[in-house]
Amino acid sequence: MRILVTNDDGIDSIGLHVLVRAICTLDGDHEVVVVAPDREFSGAGAALGALHLLQPEIIKSSIPDCDAETWTVNGPPALCVMFARLKAFGDAPFDLIVSGINPGANVGRAVYHSGTVGATLTGRNGHVSGIAISQAVSGMGVEGQAWDDMIQDIHWETAAEVARSVAQALVDDMPSEAVVVNLNVPDLPLDEIRGWKHGRVGVQPPRSVAAVDLTPIEGRDNAFKAVMSWGEKLDLDPETDGGLVEEGYVSISYLTRLEHEDRPDVAHADKAVEALLS
Repeated sequence: MRILVTNDDGIDSIGLHVLVRAICTLDGDHEVVVVAPDREFSGAGAALGALHLLQPEIIKSSIPDCDAETWTVNGPPALCVMFARLKAFGDAPFDLIVSGINPGANVGRAVYHSGTVGATLTGRNGHVSGIAISQAVSGMGVEGQAWDDMIQDIHWETAAEVARSVAQALVDDMPSEAVVVNLNVPDLPLDEIRGWKHGRVGVQPPRSVAAVDLTPIEGRDNAFKAVMSWGEKLDLDPETDGGLVEEGYVSISYLTRLEHEDRPDVAHADKAVEALLS
């Protein structure tokens, strides 16, 4: 059993280090390999980057208090997964991808943009199951001002224990088809978690960007800084992934691949193409 651990916050992320040490304690015969971006790639989704311009580099690295084989890639987490699938880190295929621990919940529409989740979706496209693990940050639902101070004392170990338990279950009995398990954990000690529920992917994060103002850049014609302002904290539907975390539950969502959906209400688009090509 080979397990790939990655993230979107880079090789120096505390969350990654805590996660790797937890995954290394799984029962059974397994090999843990860490392949993480060499720097921050939050918001990268499942992007690979412009490979013809990127000039990918892979560098041997290490994580304190851990002897797992460790590498960095100068690209987003999905690229780390792609290289792993292409046997850059050994001929044997990987059986499971674990991505995180992300500081800040990846719920609602943030799921579409999350590099943490994007890594596991990329793995799923290659028929490899994955776990994306995110730790909520109390007091703010998005990455914003004084971020380093806000995440300094979050309960990393809680998310690590949840991720370890799910990883152990999958290692012991892998599903028949590849799955992405999106885990979002409240910022609480483990014994204060209210429980867990399956979370429907919502349409809103706990707090989102409310407006973008363009501020002229001095000395540059027609150039502007995009100054973002954050909206107020939202009351989320308690049955959604974000709402569950806000209520103190671990949210577990099984994410599917993108598929075609029949839509009779846009049949006129089909007819337009038919008319063009007939």
